[in-house]
Amino acid sequence: MRQTVLLVDDDPDILQMLSRYFLLRLPQMSLLTADSGKETLHQLTKNPDLILLDVNLPDIDGFTLTNQIRAITTVPIIFLTARVTDQDKVQGFGAGGDDYITKPFSLVELGARVKAHLRRENLPEKRAQVAIFDNILIDYSAHQVIVNEQPLDLEKKQYQIVALLSLNAGQVFSREQLYEKIWGYDSPGDDRVITEHIRRIRNCFNQSGINSPIITVWGVGYRWKD
Repeated sequence: MRQTVLLVDDDPDILQMLSRYFLLRLPQMSLLTADSGKETLHQLTKNPDLILLDVNLPDIDGFTLTNQIRAITTVPIIFLTARVTDQDKVQGFGAGGDDYITKPFSLVELGARVKAHLRRENLPEKRAQVAIFDNILIDYSAHQVIVNEQPLDLEKKQYQIVALLSLNAGQVFSREQLYEKIWGYDSPGDDRVITEHIRRIRNCFNQSGINSPIITVWGVGYRWKD
């Protein structure tokens, strides 16, 4: 089955270059294109499997657009950007992005990252389907965390952190380990984003009326409460 990539960029040269690259080097994939936020949301109706997203668009900021995309789909989002500060990365990952490729970029590297994310997205699940921790029910097949019968509003990466920790309850993971396991070993991001995601996860549990089961092991990392 052909997988579909949605490329979002307002630079016609980049659209043309990547269209040619996908045609010649990634013929097993279909490519959709959009040059604005409005067109991006329209193209989402075609259910792409991955999104390559320029941060600077004429009608909307890429991070704001990512929040809108995440309300519709959880497919991987790879940012294409010349913005490389730590704050940009934290903001992008916090909005729901999965990876960064900085401009100018290598076509070979871009192709490898696209394949890696699609491969990771399609790995068969070989883990428990449901787990219960007191008032917390985790449905791994549905990617949901439910507290007192109400699902938590977690972003994709936040759910993945919860899933990894809960499937290994009692085991301590450092920030670096969590980042490598969830974002991938070759990701250029910063593991400090883990701290912000953990904070948001804890807020979700606290707002649901229970203490967060994620315990900080000072100087080491985090673990799921036994």
